[in-house]
Amino acid sequence: MANERRTLLLEFEKPLVELEAQIQQVRDKSSEFGVDVSEQLRELEERAKQLRYEIFSKLTPGQTLQVARHPRRPSTLDYIQAISEEWIELHGDRRGSDDPAIVGGIGRLNGQPVVMLGQQKGRDTKDNVARNFGMASPGGYRKALRLMEHANRFQMPILTFIDTPAAWAGVDAEKFGQGEAIAYNLREMFRFEVPIICTVIGEGGSGGALAIGVGDRLLMFEHAVYSVAPPEACAAILWRDAQKAPQAAEALKITARDLLKLGIIDEIVPEPLGAAHNNPVEAAENLKAALVRNLAEVQALSSSERRELRYQKFRRMGVFSETV
Repeated sequence: MANERRTLLLEFEKPLVELEAQIQQVRDKSSEFGVDVSEQLRELEERAKQLRYEIFSKLTPGQTLQVARHPRRPSTLDYIQAISEEWIELHGDRRGSDDPAIVGGIGRLNGQPVVMLGQQKGRDTKDNVARNFGMASPGGYRKALRLMEHANRFQMPILTFIDTPAAWAGVDAEKFGQGEAIAYNLREMFRFEVPIICTVIGEGGSGGALAIGVGDRLLMFEHAVYSVAPPEACAAILWRDAQKAPQAAEALKITARDLLKLGIIDEIVPEPLGAAHNNPVEAAENLKAALVRNLAEVQALSSSERRELRYQKFRRMGVFSETV
């Protein structure tokens, strides 16, 4: 477990891990020699809590990207299983494909039937390869659309969870119509009558994220990222140097705070101290509370009002004014 912890350690977390190791040493010595060190432990734990707050409240966009990609960060399936009372996964796009990079099905949220779907990354290298690192093929987006059409037909709200670097850009993806599949999803999501709540839970990249990201409300976890392109790709295009990804991340305005200011997202879902991977249960509780509240608000609107809300939301993006 200690080796796994070191392997998954982010550079800016090192001071915190060293302090936590010191706290554990004090506990071990206390048990070994039967010495009361409760006051010393209290001070060290308070210092660790303050240090964790200082680190995670001042993350740069590049550091936030690292947190969003953390291998222990909760995935779509983790959240679905944590927030739903019942869950039945559905498979296939009914055209011969069942892309494991997209998962979805029917569940209950606070007793209400809903359709939940999203990109699914793996936990380790083998699992990531099997799920193509959460990068969906055209069949994956057609699978997502089939599930959303099912929801619209039976008047069930749609909850989507965004967590992908981008859509799969392989030769076969182009061969089988990646661009058409994404564009078709965008068009259809604008016309659905049922409520749609989208949440960026980790990494939201490019058209791959947008293909399941058209909704009445767009929520975003505090340490998630959402961008028109992965910072590495942006740096490679602009400066022909992927090593300048941190600079690109700054310019792209990928953080939740920046995107809320720009009006791209509607709400930031708070994460536990130390980010979602530090306390997945609390992260899931925060997500469920936000979904239940937002769903109740949009369900109070008529279907035509919801469609207009979606339309106006995207029409406002990119609007700017000039001053002389």
